Amino acid sequence: MNSLKFVDVLDFKVFSDDLNKIEINNGKARIINTISPNSYGLSLKDEVFKDALVDTDYLVLDGVYFAFASLMLKGKNIRKNQGPEVFYHFMERINKTGGKVFFLGSSEQTLEKIENRIDAEYKNIEVMTYSPPFKAQFSAEDNQHMVSTINAFKPDILFVGMTCPKQEKWATAAKNSLHPCLIISIGNVFDWFAGTQKVIHPFWFKIRMAWLIRIFYRPEIFRRNIKNQMTFFGDVILIFLKLKKI
Repeated sequence: MNSLKFVDVLDFKVFSDDLNKIEINNGKARIINTISPNSYGLSLKDEVFKDALVDTDYLVLDGVYFAFASLMLKGKNIRKNQGPEVFYHFMERINKTGGKVFFLGSSEQTLEKIENRIDAEYKNIEVMTYSPPFKAQFSAEDNQHMVSTINAFKPDILFVGMTCPKQEKWATAAKNSLHPCLIISIGNVFDWFAGTQKVIHPFWFKIRMAWLIRIFYRPEIFRRNIKNQMTFFGDVILIFLKLKKI
């Protein structure tokens, strides 16, 4: 396999290559997480979350605007591997070869819709799901039950949808206890795939304006994330002007 391409920007090593180069099964657990202006802002206030992003095997774009920093500070673009694209890419690959996929997160109703859609559209995928307790922090017993349930199924791919930064921190903490698989944190894609939230048309992702459409669909997310996003853009400009160091 050819060496993989990454771009170092703002202390993060971001994957900028063809997703086909990422092996699904190579004998060890590996993590795909996403990076965005919002997660950058969150990482400045949450060291555990920042460590989880830094330690991620393949950190890809959540939206395209983290690539803004790379363009301004490095003169390099970052390949557009966004959450939905990553999800469908690996679903198609595992469906071609046959295999097991586990969905961890969301509600039982959403997971049931996911299972039904996979049964209808992905005939070669065996699926299992688990809805963890809805609480701010899992107990040791919660974590052990999730790990045991996943390991008993032995998935090829584990999709984690618990919202950011909870999902990234959980995946990193559990990685060494999990059956060798590809662990992918994709958050809102659970609801899009299940049909419980309105899907953003691929056109808007293609022209890099999906964030704007999402504001209209989910204005509460914009209000919750705007401070972190402004922190990101402010830091990029200050670093570009050499008024701040990375």
